[in-house]
Amino acid sequence: MTLTAIKEVFSSFLLTELFKGMALTGRHFLSRSITIQFPEEKTPSSPRFRGLHALRRYDNGEERCIACKLCEAVCPALAISIESEQRADGSRRTTRYDIDLAKCIFCGFCEESCPVDSIVETHHFEYHGEKRGDLYFTKDMLLALGDRYEAEIAERRAADAKYR
Repeated sequence: MTLTAIKEVFSSFLLTELFKGMALTGRHFLSRSITIQFPEEKTPSSPRFRGLHALRRYDNGEERCIACKLCEAVCPALAISIESEQRADGSRRTTRYDIDLAKCIFCGFCEESCPVDSIVETHHFEYHGEKRGDLYFTKDMLLALGDRYEAEIAERRAADAKYR
């Protein structure tokens, strides 16, 4: 018998692995718990976290989207669909702006390609849909989200401006 084989026999009889495991458990048994109670406590998220989409408006209330369709073209998941028409004053605006969040991979390409900062990804991740259709966001829904979170969006974009 070799020396390593003898060592293995003694360690199996003396249950050294069991005692090593119990020592590790004992070291951490009385230490402070790091579990986060989710609904009451929130984990810190990155300043550049990408969550729920929103469409923004200008200060005068007009929607920012100029229907350039860059976000639709750059979307790798083909989750965005846009239809537009020309207004009486000659400017082009969207008549339909839909995002299918079941397809979206939250890459942020749409946000980066937008020349007027119309489409943004907020820091909200607590949303759900019980059916696939619940994750299909229309223009009105996206504008409502933008109106609700505009102060937070503007604050976070200003804080991140020096890195863009």
